[in-house]
Amino acid sequence: MTLRLTFWGTRGSVPTPGPLTVRYGGNTPCVEVRTATAEGGGRLVILDAGTGLRELGRSLVERSNGAPLEAQLFLTHAHWDHIQGLPFFPPIFQAGNRFTIWGPRTLNGDIGRVIREQMSPMVFPVPFENLAARIEFQNVGERQASTDDYDVATFDVQHPGGAVAYKFASRGPGARSFVYVSDNELAANERYRSPDNWRDQLVEFIRGANVLVHDATYTKDEYAEHRGWGHSTYDEAVELAIDAGVETLVLFHHKPERTDDDLDACAAACRDTVRARGSRLRIVAAAEGMSLDV
Repeated sequence: MTLRLTFWGTRGSVPTPGPLTVRYGGNTPCVEVRTATAEGGGRLVILDAGTGLRELGRSLVERSNGAPLEAQLFLTHAHWDHIQGLPFFPPIFQAGNRFTIWGPRTLNGDIGRVIREQMSPMVFPVPFENLAARIEFQNVGERQASTDDYDVATFDVQHPGGAVAYKFASRGPGARSFVYVSDNELAANERYRSPDNWRDQLVEFIRGANVLVHDATYTKDEYAEHRGWGHSTYDEAVELAIDAGVETLVLFHHKPERTDDDLDACAAACRDTVRARGSRLRIVAAAEGMSLDV
């Protein structure tokens, strides 16, 4: 069983289209995951529903050639930048398609309530009840999300309002795994009430993963002005990946103000840190359209 990641949205907080974000992209978080077996089967998994979901949906419709679509959509949390693409996802307007949307319980209840309220008449012209696809909501932790060919595990991370990390592991000979942590503040902060050994627990959750996709929103200087906002620095993400023994770290959730050239420089600085630590960790900055085999 193999796993392939394709990035459709890599930016954090708010979409940032324009000439300075062309190479890494300006859409908010959305990652397509394809599983594949030696026999040629496979499943579609989608991570987060930021504005990148719109283009993914257009691509899925084109690739399906009219065949019905079925997918599992895993939301890390319900902040705007992680759900704002869903009302613009073409497949949910087509009868015969089926989607299961997973997410953690929020401060206002289950994930289904949040999505429905996002499409209420006060804020969106098309009500949720008008969607033609079959959509089922599941709260993470209340039902098993694993399938016959991959396992899913979750870990509570540090982010205002709560969020989860997901670990996907394929089954069978040559099994591979990756961890997706879109929004996470690695530094200790009293507002989260995490246990003292929370970071150690996170390291063990990630340990041995082939790929880690992790929040790398801030530089050290920027973080000093944004403590408690729920995001990490590049240096913290690198240290976490080295401690957990992963092969590849994908820098994710790029700060809205970060230009393509800025991201090149941040990735280069991370590689310098890796070399200084004597590590073999591979550093990749997530870019829209980029595919990565786990």
